[in-house]
Amino acid sequence: MSTHEPQATAGPAAPAGSTGSAEPAAPMPADRPVPPLPLLPALGAPVPERADAARNRRKILDAAARIVAENGPEAVTMNQVAQASGIGVGTVYRRFGEVSQLLWALLDERERRFQETYLSGPPPLGPGAPAAQRLYAFLCAYVDHVVDQRALLLAAQTASPTGRYTNGAYLATHAHVRLLLAETRPTANAPLLAHLLLAPFSPSLMHHLTEEQHLSPDELKAGIRQLLHDETDAEPAAEPR
Repeated sequence: MSTHEPQATAGPAAPAGSTGSAEPAAPMPADRPVPPLPLLPALGAPVPERADAARNRRKILDAAARIVAENGPEAVTMNQVAQASGIGVGTVYRRFGEVSQLLWALLDERERRFQETYLSGPPPLGPGAPAAQRLYAFLCAYVDHVVDQRALLLAAQTASPTGRYTNGAYLATHAHVRLLLAETRPTANAPLLAHLLLAPFSPSLMHHLTEEQHLSPDELKAGIRQLLHDETDAEPAAEPR
């Protein structure tokens, strides 16, 4: 399944698993249509593997998903997953390394679907809208994406506090925000600003804001609107429906 956007004039982005930096996109004259940004291939594309290895991986992930559904993500351990899947614990460790990586793998399919919406979906979230509108639309959609999965994301962060920042999903998200910022503010430090814009989406902070401060997703989006209005000096487009 491919989620590539059509080729544009800016340089190519780094792959989702890479920490390399792409060249910022050149600013477009105001009277020219905004081309789609050159973004990322679908994150976490499956690596070819033997049929038995693929079956074992599926059994492990299905077992972990059952544990999450029945007892919550905090109940996931490598030993429990091995027992529930009928796969040796050594194999589980070799495939996923640690609990946090197993939890991130559970999130992968949802991340693929989300990535499709901003790579090839309709504007303003997808290609075809000005970068400032796409950035606002993306961050609003990201609020819903993170809130819907906050328990699983929080468990992954608890298992590995800094693992989020080397995970392919975060790298893909960061690259997307960085490229949009590079177009809206070509003289800014887009990689740094992208990290700062994504910092509030830390699972622990989102849990605190929604569960302990009882803020709704709409209130979080209103805050993002205020931030972006100040940062981009342009009125964001209405939130996509």
